[in-house]
Amino acid sequence: ITRMHFQWDWLCLGVLIISSVAAEIENEETLDADVEVEDFDKQSQADVDRDKSSLEVVYQTPKPTGEVYFTETFDGVFSGWVLSKTKKEDADGNIAKYDGKWEVEELKENSVPGDRGLVLKSVAKHHAISTMLTKAFIFDKKPLIVQYEVNFQEGIDCGGAYIKLLSSSDDLNLEYFFDKTPYTIMFGPDKCGEDYKLHFIFRHKNPKTGEYDEKHAKRPDVDLKKFYLDKKTHLYTLVLKPDDTFEVLIDQTVVSKGSLLEDMVPPINPPKEIEDPSDNKPYDWDERPKIPDPNAVKPDDWDEDEPFKIEDPDAVKPEGWLDDEPQYVPDPNAVKPKDWDEEMDGEWEAPQIPNPKCETAPGCGRWVRPMKNNPNYKGKWKAPMIDNPNYQGIWSPRKIPNPDYFEDLHPFRMTAVSAIGLELWSMTSDIYFDNFIICSEKEVADRWAADSWGLKKLVASANEPSMFSQLVTAAEDHPWLWVLYILTLALPVGLGVLFCWPAKKTDEDTDFKKPDLSKPTTKGELKQEREELEDDEIELEEEKENEDFAEDERRDMEETKREFIQDTKKMGREAPPSEDEGEGGEDIDDEEENEVADGSQEEGDKSNKSGSEDEVS
Repeated sequence: ITRMHFQWDWLCLGVLIISSVAAEIENEETLDADVEVEDFDKQSQADVDRDKSSLEVVYQTPKPTGEVYFTETFDGVFSGWVLSKTKKEDADGNIAKYDGKWEVEELKENSVPGDRGLVLKSVAKHHAISTMLTKAFIFDKKPLIVQYEVNFQEGIDCGGAYIKLLSSSDDLNLEYFFDKTPYTIMFGPDKCGEDYKLHFIFRHKNPKTGEYDEKHAKRPDVDLKKFYLDKKTHLYTLVLKPDDTFEVLIDQTVVSKGSLLEDMVPPINPPKEIEDPSDNKPYDWDERPKIPDPNAVKPDDWDEDEPFKIEDPDAVKPEGWLDDEPQYVPDPNAVKPKDWDEEMDGEWEAPQIPNPKCETAPGCGRWVRPMKNNPNYKGKWKAPMIDNPNYQGIWSPRKIPNPDYFEDLHPFRMTAVSAIGLELWSMTSDIYFDNFIICSEKEVADRWAADSWGLKKLVASANEPSMFSQLVTAAEDHPWLWVLYILTLALPVGLGVLFCWPAKKTDEDTDFKKPDLSKPTTKGELKQEREELEDDEIELEEEKENEDFAEDERRDMEETKREFIQDTKKMGREAPPSEDEGEGGEDIDDEEENEVADGSQEEGDKSNKSGSEDEVS
């Protein structure tokens, strides 16, 4: 029992420790706000005061730390960007024009004072805006890194937030930037309905024909939905390497990677051989693996005329069937409408209702025997199938060398880019873009992200509601969650009460409890134990005295009885007995002697028993 109490004490201590640790973790998460990616706290140029209830930061426009081909923060004077003045091809005249509005402004939520971005403002409009790079990027020996931020401030129903890196050409005019303007790379998020995409498309030039084909990267294996609906600023990064590999990252986490040679659809290089378009299947080519056995004969007893179902000859009409009663009768309560015109509407008839007499009967109308499966039915006879001895396999055209075959072993060497543009359609407004950078060094892009997106992430995390507020908000939308919360809180409380409540001491525990000699005791405890022992000794002495007193009374009664018997014997000797009384007197004397002997025996037994009890006590 003592060890069991010891285990419960440890269990209670463990519960208290776990509760304290959980509370401490929640406090740390509220304060730290999940800022752990790429050590943005160390790299950020913001001064963050964590001891205050509201996070205060000092924003500084990020500056590149290495060679770049383009950067844009939208924090200063908005210049260099050109709005398109043309129209979209193959579109209705009312919406073909690129007249969607753009604004430069701060975020609606979790904004950092002084940090502004480019915002798409119009709904159901075509938008097109572009600008030249600081210097063109030539795909040679350096990687290409494209990075920018997107925030769907109102969520997204149907629309895109991707960018296009426009191909270098002598006739590139940004005022006429539209959907057919040649681009080298298209990259970024796109969504319509429940189709969530993250585009990485590049236009590959056929070295034989000079024509361009779009090559699409395979879909990422991660769920992209949260990035479109959480109204947070997310960082999109594309990394292209000279070894013809690529990586796509969201918030600096890789969501897709692969090879330009193996993981693009359609493939970069066409097949070496193709099917001969002039080859035709011979008319006598047999592709049937099985054929009916030509030697099979239909059995003589096979009757193809037997029906699948027949009437059950054993069926009997139920008793009480009403043959003369129809299943439906005119409604006796129906009344012809007052506006009924028999010349126009014809003769009025009451609507039909189920016959009330049929409700209590097994059925009404003409009784028909039920149908059952025909045991003699075999169906149309067919010959069994056997292997086709003339089977030649599935025919396919012969292969010939592909006249359009080519092999491009380095698709990374794409057409140079000299401008960046956004050509978008959206059914949702307030799509936020910020902090574009194009460079060749991953460290430069990471530092740029630390000084821009990392700061936004820090502010947004610090402004997130506490866990308790999130639970209350969720319960307001789904009231049944209150039941779950109550059960979740009641379970540990109930277990704590069950295991930690002190057990009630029983008399058995008191009688058989042994002192723990190894445990130090105080003077007060020794005095209390001495008083308890003295009380126990007094009770035992009183019980012993009571037993001795009862034993003395029993002995006095036996002695009185013995004396009475002896006196009776003396009186019998003094008076001479009659003949009739002689034998009876002897019998009486014998019985009395036996009784005296029995009494003596009982007294001796009791004395022995009393002595044994005294020895035990």
